[in-house]
Amino acid sequence: MKLAEAETNMQKTVEATQRSFNTIRTGRANATLLDRVMVEYYGSPTPLKSLANINTPDSSTITIQPYDRNSLNLIEKAISLSDVGVTPNNDGSVIRLNIPPLTSDRRKEFVKLAAKYAEEGRIGIRNIRREAIDTIRKQEKNSEVSEDEAQDQQDNLQKLTNKYTARIDELLAEKEKEITTV
Repeated sequence: MKLAEAETNMQKTVEATQRSFNTIRTGRANATLLDRVMVEYYGSPTPLKSLANINTPDSSTITIQPYDRNSLNLIEKAISLSDVGVTPNNDGSVIRLNIPPLTSDRRKEFVKLAAKYAEEGRIGIRNIRREAIDTIRKQEKNSEVSEDEAQDQQDNLQKLTNKYTARIDELLAEKEKEITTV
C-alpha cells in the first residue's frame, strides 16, 4: 500500500464520518437526517431521496413529496421504523415531519452518538495505518526497500494518521457545538 493510497483511504474515512455526523439531529430541520432511511419499494431497499422530493420549508419542518403517490405509505412506514426519532404526518399527498426542539438529555445522547461516530472514524484511520505499515514491513523484509526508507515511510504514514485524526476531532468539535447550541 502506497502512501498516496493510504491518504486517499483516510480521506474517504473522514468523509464517511462527516456523513455519519450529518445524520444526527441538531434541533433544526435538515434533509440529511433522512439520508440513511431505506424504503422497501417493489421488494428492494431504496434510498428515500431517490423516491421523493425532500424540502425544509422552515427550521422545524421537513416535507417529503413522493414521485409516486402509491409509495406514500411505504415511505411513512420506513420513517416510523427508522432511527430518525420523529413521527411522520401523512396528509394523502405529502408527508410532514415536525422536528421538536431537543431536550438537554437528548442533546447529551446526540453528543455521545457523535463521539461514537468519531471513534469509528479514528479506528478506520488506524486500521488503514496498520495495513500500510504491514505492507512496508513486508517490502523491507523482501529487500524491496531499505531499512531507512521503510522508517521514513512509517514516519510519513504517522504524520498522515495524525493529520486525519485531527480532522475528525475538528469535525466532532463542530458537531458538538452545533448540537449543544440552543
